[in-house]
Amino acid sequence: MAGNKSGGYVLVDFENVQPRNLELLAERPFEVRVFVGANQTKVPVALAAAMQKLGKRAEYVFISGSGRNALDFHIAFYLGELSSQSSDTEFFVVSRDRGFDPVIRHLNEERGIRARRVADVAEIPSLRIAAGTSQDEQIQAIVRNLKSRGRSVPRKVSTLKNTIRSLIAEKMTDEQLDRLVATLEKRRIIEIQQNNVRYRLSRNARRGGGK
Repeated sequence: MAGNKSGGYVLVDFENVQPRNLELLAERPFEVRVFVGANQTKVPVALAAAMQKLGKRAEYVFISGSGRNALDFHIAFYLGELSSQSSDTEFFVVSRDRGFDPVIRHLNEERGIRARRVADVAEIPSLRIAAGTSQDEQIQAIVRNLKSRGRSVPRKVSTLKNTIRSLIAEKMTDEQLDRLVATLEKRRIIEIQQNNVRYRLSRNARRGGGK
């Protein structure tokens, strides 16, 4: 493997997360590796299109073994190998599997390697919604992120607020979060019943969307 001259590496645990927003990386200098399990025989068209758009910066890593945690071990191996070759760059493991956290913590604390796990591509710091953006821009970015999650959208208001907080670069007050959630509800992008959230993400997220 050649040393990375880009802005960082993004390693996707495709068994755990099937991102629909890899296109967010198209204008950023990241190298992308999507790790596909032995039992995964189909790749969504949207993902394939995004990978093609990334060109030589994107690769699939197909896992031939099907043992327990086989894919996780491959990611850990690549993470170690790549970091030994490119210790001055950043590494992001896209997975909801907290089993990666100990090795990532070791790289950070013991080896001085900048690595972190994110549950979604949009949580990569340089991709987060910039501070000072308008509410309309924030709403559109939030909707794009929620759409990318498929069925794994937040089901509780508190979880939705935490998701929004993780997407926006500036520190938000509870009042600001409440206003964003209220706007999502007003535009009928979400419905809230007894703290449970239902989604209508096909609706227009722009100003005045929904009737």
